[in-house]
Amino acid sequence: MNIGEASGRSGLPAKTIRYYEDIGLIRPDRSDNGYRDYSSDDVHKLRFLHRSRSLGFSVDECRQLLALYEDKSRASADVKEIATSKLTEIDRKIRELTELRRTLEHLVHACHGNERPDCPILEELSEG
Repeated sequence: MNIGEASGRSGLPAKTIRYYEDIGLIRPDRSDNGYRDYSSDDVHKLRFLHRSRSLGFSVDECRQLLALYEDKSRASADVKEIATSKLTEIDRKIRELTELRRTLEHLVHACHGNERPDCPILEELSEG
């Protein structure tokens, strides 16, 4: 199938599919005229990558997960380690965002939001 069909079946834009090919995540066959010829296996890998990226895995992590997926002698502990590491990263980001929200919420409540020119939000931004 051509890249348009692969895009439709995988849910990924053609540009992303080309990028994944450029970095070696997928390797579609080429027809006699040089066009990419995506197999159902390629589309399956593209869906796998799409889902992995949607869960927040980096391209490198996706590469590792795809290699583990293709390695039938893999240890599930290796997969779990990658996923656990991602959970730790997500938890860290949640803590950071929660703190940012608290700070901004405090500043919003401190600002009168009226015709007065003084504003704690701007004061905080100018001090930072």
